[in-house]
Amino acid sequence: MRRARFWAGGHNQRIQKSSPTLHAEIAALEGAGRQKADVYRTATLYTTLSPCSMCTGAILLYKIPRVVVGENVNFKGDEDLLRDRGVEVIIVDDQDCKDLMRRFIEERPEEWNEDIGEAA
Repeated sequence: MRRARFWAGGHNQRIQKSSPTLHAEIAALEGAGRQKADVYRTATLYTTLSPCSMCTGAILLYKIPRVVVGENVNFKGDEDLLRDRGVEVIIVDDQDCKDLMRRFIEERPEEWNEDIGEAA
């Protein structure tokens, strides 16, 4: 049996790095560096929010088989597409995640809309 290995953590860095693509999932993949294809195929990606279309694309591209989502109440991304493509999606429904995201959305609506590609 293979031992679990922690690659990298990440957080949204779009504003800090003036990047349109550095959602937490992308930042974590970038932080992990180049990996062989079989490494991705045994990985689990953990994320606070349901993955958006961009992050879903990265998950599918690298054939990451499992995604654990903290919450999908404040934002439901492309979970159905992931499931349709064979990815196991586990929703934790964590109250702390829900509260954190609700507060962020209420306090910073312009940043939130920018994060999800919506007009202000």
